[in-house]
Amino acid sequence: MADPEKIIKVSVVTPDGIVYSHNATMVAMRAIDGDRAIMYDHLPIVTPLAIGEVRVKRTHEMNDRVDHIAVNGGYIEFSNNEATIIADSAERARNIDVKRAQSAKKRAEQHMQEAKEKHDEREMLEAEIALRRAVNRLHVRENYGK
Repeated sequence: MADPEKIIKVSVVTPDGIVYSHNATMVAMRAIDGDRAIMYDHLPIVTPLAIGEVRVKRTHEMNDRVDHIAVNGGYIEFSNNEATIIADSAERARNIDVKRAQSAKKRAEQHMQEAKEKHDEREMLEAEIALRRAVNRLHVRENYGK
């Protein structure tokens, strides 16, 4: 059993509400300046997140289970042993619809090709972001259960 004094609370919130909320021993994510991991008594921090996977190592009562969450950017704020991730969108690995993510990936690739042919940098950037989001969702789903 995890030492109750060494537990952090991890929450992921989107405009649609709370996507995730559990006690954990660690949360790891990709910030815009590199990978980060936060454990009990980490210094307070607020940092922007890149499109990527958030991994939450649950308490020992959960047999050290790791939950995987796809986030599309946002911020993490950590203080007083509470980590709050605020993102435009986030999805737990177990809830990711692979067919929908594959369709989004295909649409983004087509959009990138069209933008490239038109030499439209703005559309190219939007398509690139959509592609990174779809690939991230597929990657997170693929890692689920590993």
